[in-house]
Amino acid sequence: MSRPAIRVVAGVSGSLGSLTALHRAASEARVRGAALSAVLAWEPPGGDIPHRGGPCPTSTAAWRSMAADRLTEALDTAFGSAGPGVPLERLVVLGKPGTVLLAVADRPDDLLVIGAGPRGRLRRAMWPSVCRYCLAHACCPVLAVPPSPLHRPLDAVHRRNAWKLPLDTQGLTEIR
Repeated sequence: MSRPAIRVVAGVSGSLGSLTALHRAASEARVRGAALSAVLAWEPPGGDIPHRGGPCPTSTAAWRSMAADRLTEALDTAFGSAGPGVPLERLVVLGKPGTVLLAVADRPDDLLVIGAGPRGRLRRAMWPSVCRYCLAHACCPVLAVPPSPLHRPLDAVHRRNAWKLPLDTQGLTEIR
């Protein structure tokens, strides 16, 4: 009986944190001689509430297509046309992110790589952490990748743009 292939499973959402984790996952896959599985979990807008009477196949297909496009865009942003340099499997799965990631990374030999993301009390209260869920329930090793040092300055620029405030470019050169 042949040994199952080693996999590195990466959770992808398209956020800066998930792109950082995706790069780390590709590096880990190269070091281990493993395949990379990029997983994007998606849920219908409004969660399961609209589907309790039965999903509309047209809407579900459109949402799944949008999720697949988002995964393709995230992979293109992360790796460009060159790709990750390892065998790549793209998975777009309907479900909650933590549950989906653990269902894909279901072998003890797998490595699950996810972005830890910035967490504060308000964020923790409003949005449950996929990272914490995976760390608590995984049957394989989990690598929680901290946010890039550039994450905070980029968020500040984004907020200033959203509020149409003047941009102070001097602060962009300093990483705290």
